[in-house]
Amino acid sequence: MIATQPLPTAMDIHQILEYLPHRYPILLVDRVLEIVPGERITALKNVSMNEPFFPGHYPHHPVMPGVLIVEAMAQTSAILSFKSQGGKKADDKSVYYFAGIDGARFKRPVSPGDQLIIESTIILCKRGLWKFSCVARVDGQIAAEAEIMCTVRTIDA
Repeated sequence: MIATQPLPTAMDIHQILEYLPHRYPILLVDRVLEIVPGERITALKNVSMNEPFFPGHYPHHPVMPGVLIVEAMAQTSAILSFKSQGGKKADDKSVYYFAGIDGARFKRPVSPGDQLIIESTIILCKRGLWKFSCVARVDGQIAAEAEIMCTVRTIDA
């Protein structure tokens, strides 16, 4: 018998909300286009002029802050890690933290009306530490890229 790989799947916003604790205004993933647990994910963020940061960044030339592009990469990666473990998001006593951001580069501005396509691939998962290679594109052009490390930690409530 030939071994087969799992088929890529998609997720809508309702499914995403089951995996991420984030809510407006910091939820930065609108749809998962494709996910192969244990390997990779492709998600999208529709960038709208209604985003709460645009009136101040910058009023004369709105640009999505780079730190929020990296956050969108982290949220996309978090979905991949939870799906790869076969479960849903950690309970309310757990938080998904950044552990590191390496090689972050910003290649083009992201503006209202853009559709940010975020790709994340697992590089490493060891002792609760996840490392991902992430790329965010607009119209096929790289807008940002980074390697990010994240971990899940239990918090005292």
